[in-house]
Amino acid sequence: MPANRIESRDNLRLKHVRRVRDGREPGQIYIEGVRLAEEAVRSGLGIVDGFYVTGFDDAERERELLMSLSRRCDDLFELPGRLFSSIADTKTAQGIILLCDRPASDRESFEQRINFGGQNLPLVVMLNEVNNPSNLGAVVRTAEAAGAAGLIVSKNSADAFSAKALRSAMGAAFRLPIWEDADVNAALEWARSEGFRTIAASGGGETDYLALDWKRPSLLILGSEAHGLSQELTTRADTTVRIAMTESVESLNLAVSAGVILFEARRQCAAIRG
Repeated sequence: MPANRIESRDNLRLKHVRRVRDGREPGQIYIEGVRLAEEAVRSGLGIVDGFYVTGFDDAERERELLMSLSRRCDDLFELPGRLFSSIADTKTAQGIILLCDRPASDRESFEQRINFGGQNLPLVVMLNEVNNPSNLGAVVRTAEAAGAAGLIVSKNSADAFSAKALRSAMGAAFRLPIWEDADVNAALEWARSEGFRTIAASGGGETDYLALDWKRPSLLILGSEAHGLSQELTTRADTTVRIAMTESVESLNLAVSAGVILFEARRQCAAIRG
């Protein structure tokens, strides 16, 4: 399909792509890969620019993606392989990169978008100081899959819209209401003002997660794999929960822990829906 072609590594647009990729342009996000680009189109993200490698449109799926992008994006650029590699974030790039408007993730936008109706659980996940973007993105994906109503990410956490986090989230970050850079005190106050019980997940939690009534509106608080939750935060929660494991295992991956608890909440809520 007709497109502009870029031949110079020093092209100003490519310099801009690298800044977005490296997190130095806060108003835009960097999306790489066929499936993630398809999710961006499907989710109605504002697409600013698109870049694809020469030969990308040889396959039908890729041609259809480019046709969809051409209807949503004024500027599509074809790059030779050596230039595409210079803006890629992965070693095995799939030949397509998009720059998109960063979804709103402040408290006000979160409150406007959050929805406890339909198949959504009466549950919001809060991640406290989770600084691994891949782990954070995996929890975003898990939260959407289980039907959590939204996600809160505390200060001193990874960027939920960084390239690595977006790849792990696989499009979920485009749809799930997210409140980023949240002050813990403000998040806890918000939850209690909404009538939410606050639940901290901890290896030494007082209640097995299976014994808790997850049909009640809840804020589930999870910490990083490296440090877990502070004693202060677990003390401030209304209750703490644990996942029973064999003695030889110290802990679970963060996204696995979130999934175990969230899908138990989903099971309980599904049981009362019929």
